[in-house]
Amino acid sequence: MFILTLLITVFSFFAHPGQILAISDPLAVPNNKVGIHILFPGEIQKAARLVNHQGNGAWGYVVIPIQAKDRDRAKWQQFFDECLLNKVIPIIRVATVAEGAHWATPNDYDLVDFANFLDDLQWPVQNRYLIFFNEVNRADEYGGVISPENYADILSNAVNIFKSKSSDFFILPAGLDNAATDRRTSINWKDYLWRMYRRQPDLFNQIDGWTSHAYPNPDFSGRPNLSGSNKIDSFKYDLAVIKNFTAKKLPVFITEAGWSTRNLSDQQISLYYQYAFNHVWSDPGIVAVTPFLLDAQDGPFKQFSFIDTDNRLKEFAETLAGFSSVGEPRLAIVPEKSENLPEVMATESAKVLGTEVSTKTLFQRLYNSFKYLMSLFK
Repeated sequence: MFILTLLITVFSFFAHPGQILAISDPLAVPNNKVGIHILFPGEIQKAARLVNHQGNGAWGYVVIPIQAKDRDRAKWQQFFDECLLNKVIPIIRVATVAEGAHWATPNDYDLVDFANFLDDLQWPVQNRYLIFFNEVNRADEYGGVISPENYADILSNAVNIFKSKSSDFFILPAGLDNAATDRRTSINWKDYLWRMYRRQPDLFNQIDGWTSHAYPNPDFSGRPNLSGSNKIDSFKYDLAVIKNFTAKKLPVFITEAGWSTRNLSDQQISLYYQYAFNHVWSDPGIVAVTPFLLDAQDGPFKQFSFIDTDNRLKEFAETLAGFSSVGEPRLAIVPEKSENLPEVMATESAKVLGTEVSTKTLFQRLYNSFKYLMSLFK
């Protein structure tokens, strides 16, 4: 198994020469911070109409999970192609698989497989945004156990494994549950961060941005003008702690947020979103705000759904869309002049942005990958 994985990794390094760039600052260009969380690739067109406000804006964001066993190349390449056509920036949340009442603990083998799979796809924009797992300070989200030390090791390895494949990968940590209080099944978010730091002191210099879950607690119903580590400005409290670990200024991605319709009317939530974007999420350090969830249908997250039972956008969804703007991210490919973009893509007449990689860089990437694969056997 190890030899096979190593051969795949080595081959992929030599199969993709000259396509390596480095991440770009998403806040250095016009940026449309409006986004939404989706669960399935087939929702991309509906999501695009929301985050780009029916074409009045461009290059909003979507967050979507990909599970360890879901490595259907055609499916995910089609999703990325649809993102390009609809001018949407994908943020991929790497996930494991469900094991009974909790999600499986991640491992380095999955990271290597994910790196090979995701590097083989043509992404729509240069920055390949990746979030590694979800609310890891909760036992049910991390193998039924609570281990900041294990997650710190996994995230550090993820940085090295993915960056050795392509420096276009933009590495984001898991968003934490800042409202978690049950000490039997979770760890306070601040304690979790400090334990991560003590395990991997350089980790917060390695990552490229910060992920925040900015829910208005308690009961997902708090007023937007309230401040606190479990309120919609939780990112400020996160960053205040992180300043103890790094001098690096990390751009913020609010990848989960939202008010519950169980306790509030659509109109009230609409007013709350208006206040949030005007007074809280207007912070210049925020790259994206992607509330949870576009379409819950009749599932357990129905209280957060932006689409009603008639498949129409709710009032607060229209309010969110109204904050859309025209983003100008750096693209991964530049199509040749054509009035028919799908045709251009189909005939592979797109140019890949990038510079030739030197022999020294190529072998450095190979060495880095080999080193981290070997570390699995220590």
